[in-house]
Amino acid sequence: MDKRFVVIVLDGFGIGAMKDAATARPGDEISNTLGSILKDFPKLKLPTLEKLGLMNAYGQESECMKFSATACFGKSELIHFGADTFMGHQEIMGTLPKQPQVQPFQEKIDCVYEHLKSLNHKVEVRHNKNLRYLLVDDYCTVADNIDADLGMAYNCTAPLDFMPFEKELEIGHQVRDVVTVNRVIPFGGTATTIQDILNAEETREGKFIGIHAVKSKSYEHGYQCRHLGYGVDKNVQTPTLLAKQGIPVSLFGKVADIVANDDGKSVSCVDTNDVLNLTIEELKTMKRGFICTNVQETDLAGHSQDSKWYMELLKIADKKIAEIIKLLHSEDILIVMADHGNDPNIGHNRHTRENIPLLIWHGEKVGRKVGLRKTMSDVGASACDFFDVNMPQNGSSFLDILK
Repeated sequence: MDKRFVVIVLDGFGIGAMKDAATARPGDEISNTLGSILKDFPKLKLPTLEKLGLMNAYGQESECMKFSATACFGKSELIHFGADTFMGHQEIMGTLPKQPQVQPFQEKIDCVYEHLKSLNHKVEVRHNKNLRYLLVDDYCTVADNIDADLGMAYNCTAPLDFMPFEKELEIGHQVRDVVTVNRVIPFGGTATTIQDILNAEETREGKFIGIHAVKSKSYEHGYQCRHLGYGVDKNVQTPTLLAKQGIPVSLFGKVADIVANDDGKSVSCVDTNDVLNLTIEELKTMKRGFICTNVQETDLAGHSQDSKWYMELLKIADKKIAEIIKLLHSEDILIVMADHGNDPNIGHNRHTRENIPLLIWHGEKVGRKVGLRKTMSDVGASACDFFDVNMPQNGSSFLDILK
């Protein structure tokens, strides 16, 4: 039977703090990404998301957006530790998260240094006062990720005109072999130099040192990235389970960098228009299959503490989602969701531990409530149920509620 299951992740689009935020991430108990945007732009109108039930999931109306009587909707908590894009998407795909260690790179630099030296790499230690990071083979820095939760990821950053991404990725895997933080992230771009990268060096809290990703110019041209996670088994995830049964899987945007999809199509893309246009073009030719698209720029706007940019991106996404709905058939399912929050007004540039919306389109089905889900894995489980394949490691399907 021809049918598609489409997931659009508006990265960082939370709808209010989780009940455990005060203890799990002190300070996040006041977070509310959607609330901050509506406070700054009370006349914001997102007609497609409004019709899909955004305000229903949020639990209150705004000046210009109201509850939808026809919406199928719910919301979900996060089961993974913290509020993380990588683990958020692993959770969506059905992984039962394994808690990583939180460690500044200073605590692992000697171990990483010795391991890379043993593999015959040239390794230089760079200093900023009492903080250290590594420069490997003249072009790849290894340091803290300072753009997200501190101590949970290490970045490998390289100028890809001077070091092929395959070589940088090999270094990333070698770092991954000896550390237990959530992620090791090799990334880089073309038309940038090692001096651009070194000039983007920044410190945080006197304990963390890293390369500011945007200032490194890595995103501007030829961007490539891979997220190497801790305790993630692709074989129990929705894309692999679907592909094993011959069901096409297409991943667009940042999800292509962070979720394994060995037998499917994965296309990295950052620009909001571009990534949603990729989704539209895929729907024009895909008769049966699973699509997951990550809209990354909303998360970047949150990191930049820029509610105006965030608002403008939501308006772009809203129009494109309307185009996507026009291409859907009654048998198809579309879910618009997030992976965590990223409140642009909270006063820091980290993700926020918030509930996320579940906005569901399924043909003529109207007025269905899937409630508060305990884990975003319920989305991946519902996709497996939709195609009648084995369930992923984690999650429960909510398709019965839609029937």
